[in-house]
Amino acid sequence: MHTPSPAVLIGGRAVATAAHIYTVVGCAHTVDGVPQPCVSVRFTASASGVTVAGAPVLLDTYTSAAQCFSAALVAQGPPVVSAAQQEVSLR
Repeated sequence: MHTPSPAVLIGGRAVATAAHIYTVVGCAHTVDGVPQPCVSVRFTASASGVTVAGAPVLLDTYTSAAQCFSAALVAQGPPVVSAAQQEVSLR
């Protein structure tokens, strides 16, 4: 994820905004048999009114509208977002 400056932190992590561009790996998308993998995702924030440095905050990436793009910035459709484990704390 590209984090624009200045970053606002919540719980020590940067808040995601519509200005962020997420990198995609492992996309097997093809067009007419030619590989056209998605390499980035851009989200559109809801009209919550919450902004950071003028960019709308993504309050929920599972419900925010998003679009995948190829390296040539051709729109490829919506992404499939899945939960990933962020960190593990052992005590």
